Amino acid sequence: MAADAAEEIRGTARGTAPVPLSVLDLVTVGAGRTATEALRTGVDIARLAENRGFHRYWVAEHHSMPGVASSSPAVILAHLAAHTDRIRLGSGGVMLPNHAPLVIAEQFGTLEAMAPGRVDLGLGRAPGTDGATAAALRRTDRLNEGADDFPQQLAELIRFLDDDFPDGHPYGRIHAVPGPVQGTSPGGVQSTHRPPVWLLGSSGFSARLAGTLGLPFAFAHHFSAQNTVPALDLYRDSFRPSAVLDAPYALIGVSALATDDAREARRQVLAAALNMVRLRTGRPGLVPTPEEAEAYEFSPMEEEFTRSWNANVIHGTADEVRSGLDDLQKRTGADELMITANAHGGDVRLRSYELIADAYGLPAV
Repeated sequence: MAADAAEEIRGTARGTAPVPLSVLDLVTVGAGRTATEALRTGVDIARLAENRGFHRYWVAEHHSMPGVASSSPAVILAHLAAHTDRIRLGSGGVMLPNHAPLVIAEQFGTLEAMAPGRVDLGLGRAPGTDGATAAALRRTDRLNEGADDFPQQLAELIRFLDDDFPDGHPYGRIHAVPGPVQGTSPGGVQSTHRPPVWLLGSSGFSARLAGTLGLPFAFAHHFSAQNTVPALDLYRDSFRPSAVLDAPYALIGVSALATDDAREARRQVLAAALNMVRLRTGRPGLVPTPEEAEAYEFSPMEEEFTRSWNANVIHGTADEVRSGLDDLQKRTGADELMITANAHGGDVRLRSYELIADAYGLPAV
């Protein structure tokens, strides 16, 4: 995959944005709403993002969370591929230890065949859920084993994607289909191109591994803000040029919500914080309404968590959000900002991306 890999990875800043802007969608489901509605909102956001020049749209793998309908990224991405034409689509990410590498190679090879040249494969090593659910997914209670084996699993997955196991390897005669084997077989006309691989992380492990392998890196600033700068520094210090990239490329996930009225942004952000309070205390549910959040009696510990959580959520009017995003980019040196809008209603999330696009003067494409 050498020639065009860096072009696919490196986006173009549009309007007055300091770097390319992208979208991370958790396909959140609010109280009184359905997963069907959330998935339809995802299509609406992807279309808006495409039409306004956002670079990519990713969905994240989560499990056993009533308020998050993105347990099957590959299925959602196939649906989005049918409703978009140009925007890059990808996983932010697929949790590699939950799956056999061959299965992921087959799924994303299929997506590449559906949307040639615009699919990203972002990989994480966390389970994307609690320990019991992870055990059910992996059919084992040895959960640390999956995380510890991540580099080996990653190497195996890339071999399947490239169809280049060495002679004598036990998997040498196994091919991920759709995939490069169809282009190298007699009479084959299928492109041998495959999706670029990204490593995701919220600490230093994946940052160092991505740098060592010369891969692009995506950091989860939206839930691990205190580690952002150290992880990006580690990634850049560890970086070794590769056939994929000749220089580091790092994006950060950013929680940001723009509304027409600053008070409404505060109400929506409070509801999203209450959702996180419940998740962190073992009570996951649908995203509450702002009215429910305003009526909720937070304990002192919950109030402290909410203050800390919302300190890293950029929210307010479009101008306030633009200023916050600009400041964050300068502070971290991120090459791309991937914005996730957490709110009760899909209409609020959709409007947020529209307002941010307007604030940066992103042109209609």
